[in-house]
Amino acid sequence: MKITIIGTGYVGLVTGACFSEMGANVTCIDVDVNKIENLKKGVLPIYEPGLEKMVLSNYRDGLLKFSTSLSDAMKNSNLFFIAVGTPPGEDGSADLKYVLEVAAEIGRNIESYSVIVDKSTVPVGTADKVSKAMKEQIDKRGVEIKFDVVSNPEFLKEGAAIVDFMKPDRIIVGADTDQAKKIMQRVYAPFSRNRDKIIFMSVRDAEMTKYAANSILATKISFMNEISNVCERLGVDVENVRKGIGSDSRIGYSFIYPGCGYGGSCFPKDVKALIRTSIECGFDPALLKAVEYRNEMQKKNLSQKIFTRFGNDLSGLCFGIWGLSFKPGTDDMREAPSIVLINDLVKAKAAVRAFDPVAMDEAKKTFPAKWFDTGKIVLTDQQYDALENADAMVLLTEWKSFRQPSFSSMEELMKQKIVFDGRNQYDPAELLEAGFEYHGIGR
Repeated sequence: MKITIIGTGYVGLVTGACFSEMGANVTCIDVDVNKIENLKKGVLPIYEPGLEKMVLSNYRDGLLKFSTSLSDAMKNSNLFFIAVGTPPGEDGSADLKYVLEVAAEIGRNIESYSVIVDKSTVPVGTADKVSKAMKEQIDKRGVEIKFDVVSNPEFLKEGAAIVDFMKPDRIIVGADTDQAKKIMQRVYAPFSRNRDKIIFMSVRDAEMTKYAANSILATKISFMNEISNVCERLGVDVENVRKGIGSDSRIGYSFIYPGCGYGGSCFPKDVKALIRTSIECGFDPALLKAVEYRNEMQKKNLSQKIFTRFGNDLSGLCFGIWGLSFKPGTDDMREAPSIVLINDLVKAKAAVRAFDPVAMDEAKKTFPAKWFDTGKIVLTDQQYDALENADAMVLLTEWKSFRQPSFSSMEELMKQKIVFDGRNQYDPAELLEAGFEYHGIGR
């Protein structure tokens, strides 16, 4: 089977690599010449465990190719996955500019029946817009060519995307014709060998399923963060509450960990987009608005704790930060709580020393260059170097290497023995016994 993937970002590259791993001939297309040339050299634009090895292996074997020419790729393919970005607009709606540009280009070059798959996360009704954009171009050519537009949303967790794709819980396919369903059944057959994981539904149902899935997970996180704030004011340890409610099989333990807010490329964007979609169809999404509001407030939680402890003017103080990415297993810093905290610290005249196992390069792109040039932010090569002369350590990302720190090493390096645990990774009793002052979330 020959597959064309348009877009070599997170979703496109993982999708292309995994399809090629199962023996399909895949061509990944991108308009960014430098990105394509780097991919041909084995330089990936993102960090994802296991992805580099898979890309290099299948590129070497000729199963995975990279190109900037969609029209050339279309000569040998009739299955196209659109995996370009859908950045949020100022009003929170998903910007479909790139999706529709790809649809128009396919319409200008399509020669025979094809299936066009919306892999990007897009609002309900996008498939109709893709179909319209293609048909307009086909009509201009004065030809009649049949095609189907399918919705096949991704459910990839950053840091575990390869496993999620290769061993999916479910494969959602929104298709309106038997011909399109057969093609999608065939392309996903290698991923459904032990049981049929494909769930067929209408295109609009599939588009909504993606937004609903991410929004309910975001809701669980914001709910638990809300409870953590109540617990803190009542002298209750939220971690015991979490264990107590998580033991109920109707609730479960997933996504009920209190912390400093969710981030990344999915939850913030998708909640905003669903809020906007709801408003546009005449419904007031009160719950979704509350989920978003709580998350924004939760990202300020650690800043508020620090200002309460040290005052609003942090001149002369240094904070050692462990973790910059929004979650472990990725270098993604989009909407990360670290951005909010570091901005607050620097604006309050504090010095920041920070370490992350993989997100250091992203940090350099995220914060102003002058902050690095003037020493307001120092990125260290080792995690304990970030604690040198620090007045407090702040944990923001629960990387495994941060989970059992050496208290003696911390004591030797830090000016003050104070820990702000933004992910409730540490046992307060152990830190207190070692002479540290502890500040957690809801504890």
